[in-house]
Amino acid sequence: MSASAVHSLWTIAADPIPKIGAPKIEYGQLSPTLIIVGAAVVGVLIEAVVPRKARYYAQVFVSVVALVAAFAAVVALAAGGYATTKAGIAAMGAIAVDGPALFLQGTILLAALVGLFTFAERRLDPAAHGNRVDSFAAQAASVPGSDSEKAAVKAGFTTTEVFPLLLFAVAGMLVFPAANDLLTLFIALEVLSLPLYLMCALARRKRLMSQEAAVKYFLLGAFASAFTLFGIALLYGYAGSVSYATIAQVVDGTVPEVTPALAGTMGNDALLLVGAAMIVMGLLFKVGAVPFHMWTPDVYQGAPTPVTGFMAAATKVAAFGALLRILYVVLPGLRWDWRPVMWGVVIVTMLGGAIVAITQTDIKRLLAYSSIAHAGFILAGVIATTPDGVSSVLFYLAAYSFVTIGAFAVVTLVRDASGEATHLSNWAGLGRRSPLVAAVFAVFLLAFAGIPLTSGFAGKFAVFKAAAEGGAAPLVVVGVISSAIAAFFYIRVIVLMFFSEPRPEGPTVAVPSPLTMTAIGVGVAVTLVLGVAPQYFLDLASTAGVFVR
Repeated sequence: MSASAVHSLWTIAADPIPKIGAPKIEYGQLSPTLIIVGAAVVGVLIEAVVPRKARYYAQVFVSVVALVAAFAAVVALAAGGYATTKAGIAAMGAIAVDGPALFLQGTILLAALVGLFTFAERRLDPAAHGNRVDSFAAQAASVPGSDSEKAAVKAGFTTTEVFPLLLFAVAGMLVFPAANDLLTLFIALEVLSLPLYLMCALARRKRLMSQEAAVKYFLLGAFASAFTLFGIALLYGYAGSVSYATIAQVVDGTVPEVTPALAGTMGNDALLLVGAAMIVMGLLFKVGAVPFHMWTPDVYQGAPTPVTGFMAAATKVAAFGALLRILYVVLPGLRWDWRPVMWGVVIVTMLGGAIVAITQTDIKRLLAYSSIAHAGFILAGVIATTPDGVSSVLFYLAAYSFVTIGAFAVVTLVRDASGEATHLSNWAGLGRRSPLVAAVFAVFLLAFAGIPLTSGFAGKFAVFKAAAEGGAAPLVVVGVISSAIAAFFYIRVIVLMFFSEPRPEGPTVAVPSPLTMTAIGVGVAVTLVLGVAPQYFLDLASTAGVFVR
């Protein structure tokens, strides 16, 4: 055969390469996330370019403007009908722009804005070497107690990197509940988790405890992420796609075209059940549900308190949003398989969080176990599998996030010589020493306990009502018992503050700047408004409670 004939064989056999089309991105619909990512990148550049003295002010300014602008973008999208009639899928099937996504994104942005005020607080600690200091390490890279750390404190350094880290975490949280395919879900999970692991290690006081908390969180979080990723791989093997809608069709058996490869895997229920279980497990870890809650008390106690407040509020909102979308959009065809398992998780989470909280002697650990119990209450709404279930969960998350940030902001105010006085014995008699701070904290505790005229009561009532109507009445009974147990330790703290003698060498209550006052004030206002007049917000949550598929 001649060389030219061989050459013609090569050239004829090769197919023409199809053109790769440019991706179609709806920038307007993705604007809230894009604003936050852009601001986070600007924050990184500020660290590189702006002189050290001006960084703090530049970072706070950029962060506040970005969060307000992103919230305005969410409101504009909702007003433009993207929460209801125009709801759809953006970014080539990667992101859902619908009612639940916009409602949760708005809640996350507002919670982040209030949390940011506690990050920026610089009046609580006594000034070090003539410089105002915040809650974060002077130089994160220095070894605790080393000469380099002392030199950094003396020079008045501050870790202003926390602001871009906060924004990157918020960017991940905005995508997490709106993700419409499993790969986007996983990337969002990592983007929101990694900054949190770092921020947990940055406490100015109790550095070693803070670093220990960060390492525990990182190792357990990496473990949970690995489970999630393995679950994604199994679901992809089952359905041949990572898109939520396609997986849902394969699960339901309504897929329009069955290829031979799909026919081979569709019948393999082990792939589906194990994959779904692993993804849900990863999300329950982020939510802090029993038995995936082990990180919660240690991390809440060790992390800087502003980070704890932000993390406790915003991460829960994002993770519950993602969990709702997975269960309601991807796995409605598996309802009879996942509901019994989730019943068990809800019961042990509600009872476990409430019972173990009674034994706690540290206020941050007590709030951590309280958050575990609340995860159980919210999951009761998730189990309802009705539109009311979705809207009640959305309302509860909005109410809970502001109470949480407000409560942790109050914790930052009670201080002794070693920093924050978190041991419960230090809070004895606080109502006599500082009646206003104790009264505000009492309001938050009553909201956690679900006492009428607070947002906690309206949230619990909505969730339990949805669960009862969804056929989970026994869960409501367990929930009410758990609430009664939980009320005991909330009321115990109130009694300790108002009816005990203050210790002469007890802690002082620092006078905060307007930043922390705003955070606490917003918390109290939201708690009372959602408690006294919840109907408008319940209606808002119910109109936003329909997922697009």
